[in-house]
Amino acid sequence: MVKMIWAMDESCLIGSNNKMPWHIKEDLIYYKEKTKDSAVLMGYNTYLSLLGYYKGKDFPYKKTFVLSNSSIDDNRISVVNNLNEFLTNLDFDLFVVGGKACYEQCMPYADELYVSYVLGKHEGDTYMEPVDENLFELISSKTGESGKVRYTIYKRK
Repeated sequence: MVKMIWAMDESCLIGSNNKMPWHIKEDLIYYKEKTKDSAVLMGYNTYLSLLGYYKGKDFPYKKTFVLSNSSIDDNRISVVNNLNEFLTNLDFDLFVVGGKACYEQCMPYADELYVSYVLGKHEGDTYMEPVDENLFELISSKTGESGKVRYTIYKRK
């Protein structure tokens, strides 16, 4: 099963200079709870942004895959060069964790979407398309304790 997880604000903003445009501890905890001990796939820029947080430490995932056309010298990850082949031959659950290009390429394969809607509008430079409700149905929605985030889960129809 391919699951995708991201946070976006009311204008579908997801990033600012390859970083989150907000810092909401509650949402970071939610993300970690959902992805911990899971296999994840990320794009190269997302991988680079995480390097600063995990210098010399293991990533907090069961297995980390990076979508890239280049080789990457990091024994903590596996490089995925052929996305179609990788996703069509999956025999385990996978979370796609960013960035925008990786989300766009993986969307046709997605079974579930975990979208955190951050209330308000923020400054940034990277936007997602709204969830296509012709393809996905909302199966869960709840507002977080802080009142700043609405956590949703969509399932492919």
